[in-house]
Amino acid sequence: MYNFVEHGGKETSTINEDPVKYEQFMKRIEAGEKIEADDWMPEEYRQTLIKLISMHGISEIMGALPEKEWTPKAPTLKRKLGIMAKVQDEMGHGQLLLRVAEDLIKPYGKQREDLMNDLLTGDLKFHNVFHMETRTWADAGVVGWLVDGAAIISQTNMLDASYGPYQRALQRICAEEVFHAQHGEAIIMELAEGTEQQRNMLQDAVNRWWPALLMFFGPDSASTTGSSKQEVTTKYKIRKSSNEELRQAFLDKYLPRVFSLGLTIPDETLRYDEEKEYWIYQQPDWNEFKKIISNNGPRSKERIRLREISYEKNRWVRQALAPAPAYS
Repeated sequence: MYNFVEHGGKETSTINEDPVKYEQFMKRIEAGEKIEADDWMPEEYRQTLIKLISMHGISEIMGALPEKEWTPKAPTLKRKLGIMAKVQDEMGHGQLLLRVAEDLIKPYGKQREDLMNDLLTGDLKFHNVFHMETRTWADAGVVGWLVDGAAIISQTNMLDASYGPYQRALQRICAEEVFHAQHGEAIIMELAEGTEQQRNMLQDAVNRWWPALLMFFGPDSASTTGSSKQEVTTKYKIRKSSNEELRQAFLDKYLPRVFSLGLTIPDETLRYDEEKEYWIYQQPDWNEFKKIISNNGPRSKERIRLREISYEKNRWVRQALAPAPAYS
């Protein structure tokens, strides 16, 4: 990632770099003001935004690939058109977010192309769910319904983010993600009401995707060693809730819907604690999570290679659209 020190910056503490400006900045944050790209901001804030927004943007682009695999294999023309439109939307979200991230890395002499290069070298990560296989048409439904549902919960939590460009981008993205979730839900409903073979295919997809869905929100800081940066994002009012709070919101919303379709969850420990108003569940393997996001997931290598081929194949388009060199 674009670590300030790694790219030639001077290592300073967030507050000591300019105590007066930092205090003024925090007063703006506490007052609910929006920070813009050209405003002064502490390095910790800028670095947090770069990591968050670039990962979000790249995840939108890489997230189109699992469903893209099912575009030619969708069972009807209607479903084919639906999934094509969704893939197009996801790519657009990625481009929008990478433009937001580009403004943040410009002070380091970097541009959007550097973000893509970081993906290809493994320095920029993307969400664990997009490293997974989509074996059947039911997987495409689960991605649209539950993965996009998880994304909506995560992203709406930042709809009032303190960084204005990101907050405004999220307004559009979240509105479109609602349609994506409805697209996935329509696939799920059709399979759930279909033949025994279709229902079995759907249950198999839920079983396989369940651990990845729990991992989607990231580990609770109390469950792993090291900082998850949750405290930093909440301190700067980039987001409101912790990873575990978001996971619980997902369980609250989607478990009743899953059960209403006669589906089960592959977790014998799963139960709702009425007294604490809290879901008890089996923790996913967080070591496996780290392995997956380090590009060692089931489909990591293939998807990154596909992105690399596409990036090189379309280099001529970027060159054609690049500004003409200035002549003296």
